Amino acid sequence: MNMLSDIEIAQQAKPEPIRQIAQKLGIDEDYLEYYGKYKAKLSEELIREKAAGKDGKLILVTAINPTPAGEGKTTTSVGLGDALSRIGKKTIIALREPSLGPVFGVKGGAAGGGYAQVIPMEDINLHFTGDMHAITAANNLLCAMLDNHIQQGNALGIDVKRILIKRCLDMNDRELRNIVAGLGGRVNGVPREDGFIITVASEVMAILCLSADVTDLKERLGSILVAYTFEGKPVYAADLKANGAMAALLKDAVKPNLVQTLEGTPAIMHGGPFANIAHGCNSVRATKLGLKLADYCVTEAGFGSDLGAEKFFDIKCRKAGLKPSAVVLVATVRALKYNGGVPKADLGQENLEALKKGIVNLGVHIGNMHKYGVPVVVAINRFGADTDAELSFVEDYCKSLGADFTLSEVFAKGGEGGRELAEKVAAAVEKPSEFHPLYALDLSVKEKIETIARQIYGADGVIYTTAAEKAIAEIEKLNVQGLPVCIAKTQYSLSDDPTLLGQPKDFKITVRDARLSNGAGFVVVYTGDIMTMPGLPKVPAAEKIDVDANGRITGLF
Repeated sequence: MNMLSDIEIAQQAKPEPIRQIAQKLGIDEDYLEYYGKYKAKLSEELIREKAAGKDGKLILVTAINPTPAGEGKTTTSVGLGDALSRIGKKTIIALREPSLGPVFGVKGGAAGGGYAQVIPMEDINLHFTGDMHAITAANNLLCAMLDNHIQQGNALGIDVKRILIKRCLDMNDRELRNIVAGLGGRVNGVPREDGFIITVASEVMAILCLSADVTDLKERLGSILVAYTFEGKPVYAADLKANGAMAALLKDAVKPNLVQTLEGTPAIMHGGPFANIAHGCNSVRATKLGLKLADYCVTEAGFGSDLGAEKFFDIKCRKAGLKPSAVVLVATVRALKYNGGVPKADLGQENLEALKKGIVNLGVHIGNMHKYGVPVVVAINRFGADTDAELSFVEDYCKSLGADFTLSEVFAKGGEGGRELAEKVAAAVEKPSEFHPLYALDLSVKEKIETIARQIYGADGVIYTTAAEKAIAEIEKLNVQGLPVCIAKTQYSLSDDPTLLGQPKDFKITVRDARLSNGAGFVVVYTGDIMTMPGLPKVPAAEKIDVDANGRITGLF
């Protein structure tokens, strides 16, 4: 008998009214701003009221380097939340919002899978509460005001060849990566090269996710570095008087969204920067509020721990003053065999030799998490083809590295399939957490890059292109001190080459460019061929998505 698809499982669920989910957290209905029966935003009054309360335990879910076999990180996050609820822990889940790019492209949505999902999954994976659209609008308003300033006399003396900000769209559209705008004569603007990035790569997204409140949001928006003048002076969004209107567009988007899992566990979904081209974590406001509302807050960081977890620790936790109590590191036997050189078609066959070869990838991630001083629990998503010999080998390997180990079957069994995982995580959070970031903020930009490259990726060093050298020098001239770095890198390898699986050796990371995200408060460092505007595949997922006469969506996945 075939298992139902994710959307079929979600559509058969009977969700509780969102006010009942709020009641589980002790939230009065007056603090809810409804978006239908099953979604609500949490008000500013609630955030202010809870600010002085005691914090619960923060649990980060991360993973090994993702492969075409899939690891199920969001599914594990949701299933762990449900499992903790089942063993009597007051729990909330804090996740990122999906982007329409992956939903209609290759990866799919970000609401979990199987019997470990957040619902209503169609809404969450499509328009949800409109946050993505608001971020898109705010970003593009800034771009429109910049071009209008140039058209209306250019009092600031902006050099059209040194404009840094790009328009955005929450869709995969390679046609818009590089465009020429302002054609059609003087009345239609000043001709110049321009381009689009995907909304989740916008600095406005990063700012929304790192802001403490609306006042902080407005200040950060004003600090966005948008261009340089002909004399080489920086121009910020505040110079264009754009940040007030941008903040007005984001006044509702900055409020966290409350939804629920299939089993009725409360979940906050808010913000969604990609982890390979941005910092990959849900909003600071959502995580901080989650810690005030429950005893256990389960959150995740995008892709493998070399990207999402590193940025979660070194950017988000440092800026927000968060102290994680435990890390759950997700892997699968088949993904470890893939890292050992087994083709995807053959992953269902027992292959201990390949497992021994590929498991070093898991070993690197365990070691990296220990560098932050946080207890680690390895969760192996179990599949029917996994053999006892393979699972025993993985368990012995994890224990030899000082990491706890458990099997997870939340995809097929929901919270009940994660009961052992929940018990081990509950034990892990009681251990001492000696959390500390990887590097000091007073290091130079290059020293920070090289620390991450050597200690997290395992590189021998870093190569800088001429363009990167120039960009870093220009950033340092602006006298911005103490900023962390956000490295844009492939998610498929510890290196900057997606074809190097397992534990790459004898390699260097090549930095090709750098950009100051002044409002977000970090330096973005570009490696490899990371696209800030992805393209659709030959057969996009959108081809299988449909809606019937009754509004019922099919084919979402």
